[in-house]
Amino acid sequence: MKYIKQLIALATIALASYAGAATATPAAVEAPDVLVKRISQDVIDTAKADKAIQAGDQKKVMDLVESKILPYVDFQRMTQLASGRFWRDATPEQQKALSAEFRTLLIYTYSGALSQIKNETVEFKPLRADPSDTEVEVRSQVNVPRGEPIPLNYRVAKSANNGWKIYDINVLGAWLVETYKGTFASEISKGGIDGLIKALSEKNKKLASKPLKAASNAK
Repeated sequence: MKYIKQLIALATIALASYAGAATATPAAVEAPDVLVKRISQDVIDTAKADKAIQAGDQKKVMDLVESKILPYVDFQRMTQLASGRFWRDATPEQQKALSAEFRTLLIYTYSGALSQIKNETVEFKPLRADPSDTEVEVRSQVNVPRGEPIPLNYRVAKSANNGWKIYDINVLGAWLVETYKGTFASEISKGGIDGLIKALSEKNKKLASKPLKAASNAK
């Protein structure tokens, strides 16, 4: 779990640290790389201007994540992919509950990571895609004060009504969904879908009681 949190922390840095300008246009007509850049600029500008966020105010940071990042993440698809073949065995009620708990877990982890952003910057690579593509990979790298740049890529998909949305993240060759798939399968093998939902719920309750930085670093 610690590795997963580090992965999400890097992803949050990327979304919140892009220093270049991007034109804000409706998501439905934006290119996927433009969308990711715009989110990044919006988040970092808001975070820098709010002293409460810089101080780790939990409500302010989580409100920022809810309003600026989450609308562009397809949590249901992420949950379905992380659940793998077990998703088909879940009832609609279980699928809904599982998606909600997974979303909450990622909110806490994103928020904790956002409160720790320092001097990292992000460089986006040219987009390799055709205009007709409905799924593409946006490539970038996180530049850290010390050490080699860290490769960070996003899988984004286009829907008819919601524009482009992120549904997976890759850091150093590891996709977030694949990393969670093992955790999900382990919990399901012990207690079924309900066991996984319960495990995520208990984890979320623990994170809710901790300061953001502690929540981000928790194992």
